[in-house]
Amino acid sequence: MNNVLAILLAGGAGERLYPLTRDTAKPAVPFGGAYRIIDFTLSNCINSDVRRIFVLMQYKSLELIRHVRDGWSILSPELGEYIEIIPAMKQSGEGWYLGTADAVFQNTPSILAETPEQVLILAADQIYKMNYQSMFERHHRHEADITIATTQVLPEDVERFGVVEINQDHRIVRFEEKPRHGNPVRSIYNPSMVSASMGIYIFNTDVLTRLLQEDAENPASSHDFGKDIIPRCLRDYRVVAYDFVDINAKQSRYWRDVGTLDAYYEANMDLVDVTPQLNLYDSRWPIRTRVLQQPPAKFVFAQEGRRMGVAIDSIVSAGSIISGGRVLRSVLSPGVRVNSYCEVEYSILMPNVEIGRYSRIRRAIIDTNVKLPESSVIGYNAEEDRRNGHHITESGIVVVSGEQRPVPIMQNARSTV
Repeated sequence: MNNVLAILLAGGAGERLYPLTRDTAKPAVPFGGAYRIIDFTLSNCINSDVRRIFVLMQYKSLELIRHVRDGWSILSPELGEYIEIIPAMKQSGEGWYLGTADAVFQNTPSILAETPEQVLILAADQIYKMNYQSMFERHHRHEADITIATTQVLPEDVERFGVVEINQDHRIVRFEEKPRHGNPVRSIYNPSMVSASMGIYIFNTDVLTRLLQEDAENPASSHDFGKDIIPRCLRDYRVVAYDFVDINAKQSRYWRDVGTLDAYYEANMDLVDVTPQLNLYDSRWPIRTRVLQQPPAKFVFAQEGRRMGVAIDSIVSAGSIISGGRVLRSVLSPGVRVNSYCEVEYSILMPNVEIGRYSRIRRAIIDTNVKLPESSVIGYNAEEDRRNGHHITESGIVVVSGEQRPVPIMQNARSTV
């Protein structure tokens, strides 16, 4: 893997995750309590011995830059290992990145300076475990110019993916971006499923630079790998599929593109199951992150006449305090405070959230640094939540962000302790 350069595409605005991406890039959004979304792809790289990594950034990247700087300075430059943060610099022309392919094209001089034999293109906003070495073995064994990682999806879900047709030699012979005709070609690996691109690519470097130059000169292109580069190269290059092998070691494969608020919520809720679909506790394939200096989580108040702070089927991160409240099937990020007489159910509390006394929260995402006043009620009355300025997703998840001022539901005065 010494001749491999990985490029993580981390510059997307993440508009469908708004308001969580109001102040930061999508890959920097907290996930699973202690992590950021980008940590999963970076961990896959390190665990796969891919130790030369470019991270391309553009949109509101300061928090992401600080997270990578402070949490991922674990490689040795003396051994030629690095994670290099590259913000958009207008190296080719006067425009910002116009698409995923253009982002890589604009950094062609930096890529060539590293003289890699292959370039691994990765998205920094997916949740999965994958050993890239196995994908490279397929690439070399089949003498491929390009290898695309594919996963198997249900036929009714293909409108969200780029669908590939694969022959018996594992060569990709056709690519359709988000087909809507209702008759997608079935996978050779499982006839009841469809093979879809994961947006993970290996390119021989000379092939990549040639394709990017041709794409940059094409005024009709949207400069995207999935929409433009891949469909146009199938005839002239040997493009091979790599069927996703999940290091997660569960019965079903786990790969999530948390591109919407509902998908983000469901992926977090996956983690609080007794036997979660995504295993965060596997020491053979650790997920690394920036570790903040925080005290242990604390659960307090158990005296007579007052309910003890308790969390059931939940993730509670360091620095959190549950002070006489009750938390059920929720994810609490670092520094969260749940005060007395609160009920928090099926919710995600981002870093440094504080829930005021007597509040009731259900099926909600509370954004970073939000302080809910006493007696707040979230997730019980959609019309009331809308009147208070909260965003509600298609599935009914209430998102409370820092740009809103939650209006408490006035209750009768209670004594406090």
